[in-house]
Amino acid sequence: MSAFTGVELGNEKYPALTGIRALGASVVFFEHLPVWPDTHVTLNVMAFFYVLSGFLIVRIYYERAQPRLRWLAKYFINRFARIYPVYFLLLSIAVLLHHDFRVSVLLENYTLTHALFHGSTPIIQPSWSLTVEECFYFLAPAFMLLARRYGFLVPFAAGWLLLLMALGVSTLGFSFLGTPLFVLTTTFFGHFVEFFAGVYLALAVMRAEKRGGLAVAGNLRTLAGLAGVAAAVLASVIIYRHTPVNFFAIVLTNNFLIPLPIGLLYWGLLREDTALARFLGAPTCGLLGRGSYSFYLLHTLVIDYVSLPLLLPLCGSRPLCVLLTFLVTWLAAVALFVYFEEPINLLIRRRSKSKDRSVGMQATLFQVAQHRLPAHTGV
Repeated sequence: MSAFTGVELGNEKYPALTGIRALGASVVFFEHLPVWPDTHVTLNVMAFFYVLSGFLIVRIYYERAQPRLRWLAKYFINRFARIYPVYFLLLSIAVLLHHDFRVSVLLENYTLTHALFHGSTPIIQPSWSLTVEECFYFLAPAFMLLARRYGFLVPFAAGWLLLLMALGVSTLGFSFLGTPLFVLTTTFFGHFVEFFAGVYLALAVMRAEKRGGLAVAGNLRTLAGLAGVAAAVLASVIIYRHTPVNFFAIVLTNNFLIPLPIGLLYWGLLREDTALARFLGAPTCGLLGRGSYSFYLLHTLVIDYVSLPLLLPLCGSRPLCVLLTFLVTWLAAVALFVYFEEPINLLIRRRSKSKDRSVGMQATLFQVAQHRLPAHTGV
């Protein structure tokens, strides 16, 4: 990381949660390129990202959300600036490597709607989750305005209503929303509880901060969250061992049960001064966390077009190949973040006159000191 030691990282408000991104992205990497073939992670890693996204978006925008076109325009420009430029770059490279130039495939992938259609072809395999995230970003202003006026339960009930409507559409035989299992596993509607665990956490954090601060003694919350996550993983292992696999039991565990201990774990990381929180909040984890979005999109391209066809035969050792691929991909991802992702993000924000200082991987509430923006007066 010596090439990046000159990067000014700014002051994190919730540093441990940025480190979670690096850890989650690393787990996804080893799911796609395991050290031992045919081994798979039974942990629902995406739930960690979805809970975190729900928390961050609400924590950043809740008090400033407005049902006005000008505010909404700035909000969506900020979301676009954070997500799309690096996705567009890597997707274009993937299209050239994949040689799939079908108009329908290109249209679905470039518009990030591919994970709404059953049987679609994701050119960058992990990018299906971006469609899930984008659906949440689109609906989040309405959820926040409802929560601010009526409390948490009303937007949460709206989420259930959207799920029931999506399940209804999925029975009509269209490719849009496909099947009930597709809705539950691949769309925002099936994953909305994970986001709402983060929404609830954000509201709790804001209440605690208004009462005087987050810090508390002990480690009970962190340990309880870790124990709950471990229990969910154990349940998933047990379910997967029974054949045929009960996919609805997997959905129940991964989509509706595990968000609770994840939210509790984040609550502990935010409030308790533990070894885990200090590790995740360290500068190295912070830098990797900020580069984790680029890493997430980049890693399958490196695996499919460099590691397996070229590096593995050269190394002759799969563990060595996996380790080298992991390190090289992280270095490339951090470089992509420092020299492309973040500069383009800040450029778009300046051009749109956005004065929001909360920038970073999907708005991770850190401030880039070398590109200071004026204090915000909106989004």
